[in-house]
Amino acid sequence: MVVKRERLEVIYDILKIIQDNNNSIKPTPLLRFSNLSFNSFSIYEKDLIKKDFIRLCEDKKGKKYYTLTDKGFIYLDKYSMIKNFISEFDL
Repeated sequence: MVVKRERLEVIYDILKIIQDNNNSIKPTPLLRFSNLSFNSFSIYEKDLIKKDFIRLCEDKKGKKYYTLTDKGFIYLDKYSMIKNFISEFDL
């Protein structure tokens, strides 16, 4: 049986992918690594930008890439603490 990821876990995965790529990743690799359909990814992307978790930047050559904001880093930290708490108490 395939278990679907919860919304908070998908957000964590997207933010973690950005962090793990030196806080800078282009849209196509992020889409691929997040393992989401284009439509689902677009919804998450817009929501994360709107809520100031990620920022879509452009370099001098016009290439776009995502970076985490301070709020995105805080989310990763808090989510990790929650995961560790759940794991520690075997919940």
